[in-house]
Amino acid sequence: MTPPSAEQVRARLSEIRAARGFVLPHHGAMAAALPELHAAYEAMYRALTVDDHHLSPHLKEVVWLAILAACREPVGTHHLHRFLATGGTEAEAASVFRLAAWAGGAARYATLSTNWQGQLPGLDLAAEYRAAGSALFAGSSLDEASARLALIGVQTACDEPWGLAAEIEAAYAAGVPEPHIAEAMSLAIWPRGVNPFVRATETWLRLMQDGRVTPSPAFRAWAETPGQGAFVA
Repeated sequence: MTPPSAEQVRARLSEIRAARGFVLPHHGAMAAALPELHAAYEAMYRALTVDDHHLSPHLKEVVWLAILAACREPVGTHHLHRFLATGGTEAEAASVFRLAAWAGGAARYATLSTNWQGQLPGLDLAAEYRAAGSALFAGSSLDEASARLALIGVQTACDEPWGLAAEIEAAYAAGVPEPHIAEAMSLAIWPRGVNPFVRATETWLRLMQDGRVTPSPAFRAWAETPGQGAFVA
């Protein structure tokens, strides 16, 4: 393969800067050494983070802000700019940050649920976890649907199946559309990679198959498809 010329690299980085307003170091590395990957990367970036799908522009940035905060990710400050540009306020950001911090408690509740739930038959630990999260956005500008989608994004990015299952159940109970759930999950692909998204969809699939949530016809078709899982030689 013939490597790109210096002029081609400069031109490509100029295009990136014009489109995004900034250039990150990995853009240059790919432009200089892996131009085909760079082209595919940019196409996926647009489809995943820029193009409009199911979430409103502001709600998408709410989910982004929660994911980045929960993952302690300093890269992505342009999402804070977009959050504010789409109508977000500092008070709303504070609510999102509280939710992101609270989401870290899911792993503790998962341990309690796995080991102690049988000795506490009158205490629904999943319900307790969801209720505590609700208290953090009560009285804020975040409605329940937005908060649950933010938490779904966080638990997907943090690879926390127990907390994710609790939030998906809460989202269904709140009437959140399934395509919104899917898009909120998918945003975690960018900062955390595909594998956590794969595991998150496995959690969702089990909830549908076990009857813990009631899917729409399109999602039922997914749930009823046999043979889904890891490759077996």
